[in-house]
Amino acid sequence: MENKKITSGKRKSAVARAVITEGVGKITINNQDHKTLGIFERLKIEEPLRIAENVLGNRNFNVSIEMRGGGEKGQVEAARLALSKAIVSFTGSKEVEAAFLAYDRNLLVADVRRKEARKPGDSKARAKRQKSYR
Repeated sequence: MENKKITSGKRKSAVARAVITEGVGKITINNQDHKTLGIFERLKIEEPLRIAENVLGNRNFNVSIEMRGGGEKGQVEAARLALSKAIVSFTGSKEVEAAFLAYDRNLLVADVRRKEARKPGDSKARAKRQKSYR
């Protein structure tokens, strides 16, 4: 049986699902190569890959990431989280996990902040109605 792990990551309203299998280091995002992303998005996705490569010495896995919902930046953050979790569960390496946490805790721990609810009678969550004295 092929070694295959499925993990997910969330950021705001974006959700990403990563499927990691044994392979040669190919990363696809929504069925496209990750190199088609913009420069900053690509660098953000490559961070966990580079850290894992430094610790393990090689990249013997393929990852397929499906992203949906939210905005572009939120999707990239969700994909990064899903990818990091997938690498840790696939390799089972405590050194990789420690390296991820030392570099950036958000590689393994989701940012649970969400948009604040609107309050009744107001235009936004925190903005209050202007008061008129005359």
